[in-house]
Amino acid sequence: MRYKHRAYYLQKIEGFINTNLIKVIVGQRRVGKSFMLWQLMDSIQERFSANIIYINKENYDFRSITNHDTLIAYVEEHRSKEDKNYLFIDEIQEIENFEIAIRHFALFDDFDIYCTGSNANLLSGELATLLSGRYVEINILPLTYCEFLDFNEVENTHESLKNYLLWGGLPFVKNLQKDDGFIEEYLRNIRSTILLKDIVQRNQIRNVNFLENLISFLAQHTDSLISAKKISDYLKSQRVEMSPQLVLNYIDFLCQAFLINRVKRIDLKGKRTFEISEKFYFEDWGLMNSVVGFNQFDISKVWKMWFTTI
Repeated sequence: MRYKHRAYYLQKIEGFINTNLIKVIVGQRRVGKSFMLWQLMDSIQERFSANIIYINKENYDFRSITNHDTLIAYVEEHRSKEDKNYLFIDEIQEIENFEIAIRHFALFDDFDIYCTGSNANLLSGELATLLSGRYVEINILPLTYCEFLDFNEVENTHESLKNYLLWGGLPFVKNLQKDDGFIEEYLRNIRSTILLKDIVQRNQIRNVNFLENLISFLAQHTDSLISAKKISDYLKSQRVEMSPQLVLNYIDFLCQAFLINRVKRIDLKGKRTFEISEKFYFEDWGLMNSVVGFNQFDISKVWKMWFTTI
């Protein structure tokens, strides 16, 4: 398979190959986690006598793997007794109680385990408890500007920089017609997938309308100081009852799905969480621009956000 290498992340992960640490690759949907697994598989097959076991939960072929029991059964069926087994599981959070199976295989020296997930809480529950520090987490981010130039095979020009700040750094954009309308539609669809699959379904959210309005509010106030109390007070002025705690919960859901990042104040304590303002940035400004609309693109705001976050 032909793909562009992301050398920084590949080098970072390769240092953990053949260690008894579970490699957990996390990041926003469509940021390139699957391609990172494929690069790792190619690297391992070139260097070692390896039995590769690959499971992609976004692929219909693996629909029968729904929980830890079916996961263990599948891996055992494809396990090698002669070669070392390299287990790769893409979007592992789609498998119920996956942490039980991961812990099981982590007990054997003939397994080297890699998995990806699109939720920041992947390691905050049972997995972190059961593995007791026997994992390493690698967060994959959208393309840097240098990577954007390389992926799209363009020169460093004012036009290229403008496109990067407008379209963002999701790798698949390189395959699209370089037209703002096509790219904006693609990014809207990605945002909808993140919203519905990684936030609404996972957290059983009923007030989807408020969640969409919150995303729009954060996109329009990027780089502004925002507090849950201010949002709650604003909603009350619009005759919408929403407590500061519930606002915070919804913001946490957005952060867990890697849609936005929170920049905390260092003096945050106790109940002041509701009162003291923080800043929120979209992890990919192409997705942010798709919320406010490409026709409302403000390069000065994105430029300021870029230099604040790098």
